[in-house]
Amino acid sequence: MASNPERNDAHRGRNRRPHGHFARRPDAVADDWIWGWHAVEAALGNPRRGPAELILATPERIRQIEAKFGRLPTMQQADNQQIAQRLPQGSVHQGVAVRGAVLADAELADFEPKPGAVLIMLDQVTDPQNVGAILRSVAAFGAAGMVLQDRHAPRFTGALAKAAAGAVDKVPVARAVNLSRALDELTTAGWRAVGLAGEAERTLGEVLDGTPTVLVMGSEGEGLRRLVAEHCDELARIPMPGGFESLNVSAAAAVALYEAARPRPA
Repeated sequence: MASNPERNDAHRGRNRRPHGHFARRPDAVADDWIWGWHAVEAALGNPRRGPAELILATPERIRQIEAKFGRLPTMQQADNQQIAQRLPQGSVHQGVAVRGAVLADAELADFEPKPGAVLIMLDQVTDPQNVGAILRSVAAFGAAGMVLQDRHAPRFTGALAKAAAGAVDKVPVARAVNLSRALDELTTAGWRAVGLAGEAERTLGEVLDGTPTVLVMGSEGEGLRRLVAEHCDELARIPMPGGFESLNVSAAAAVALYEAARPRPA
């Protein structure tokens, strides 16, 4: 059973106003909030983020935040219902939400092509839950980071940050206007690009060789776009002896990262 700070009980505190300065009518629901304890904790502790415009927290969460980060000037006490009013319906906020802590993007040049290093590149994967789950896998398997297309990728707030459970602030992410040119830049720097495609002749295990590798994954419906696939050094597939045609993109990313994390001679 979850502890009290992790419950979203909208009835607690309904008939009493909490202490503090949170007394005005809530603003309209915005899309730049981060909620959930792990996501907020990681955001507040990330030096790559700018200062938060507003932190709403229950008394229990305030004590936890102050114990770890000290007294923060933008923090206001609120009950669970008041926090929920600022967020999309159904958001499991666990008693804390942060607005406006902007995360700086990484640059492609920040990714050093060390032996065994792995990057994930997502070609128009737009579902926040999938991207958040992939970020968790990137963090879990120690990959170097992620590359996304600038226009066709979700923002790193809200449901995505919650699904990533703090990995948004642990994984460097670069955004590129053109993924084909980004692959050219990475391969020039010493990375090898391997695109995941179900029609590929060789399996991922056969293709990986221990050199710095960019694993390029397309959307579930369309797969890799032609131009992006053409800029990969090689295509590979995940073997599925059970006969099922495909995996959810976040599941496929986890399998690919596991395979890539296995030690191989460079």
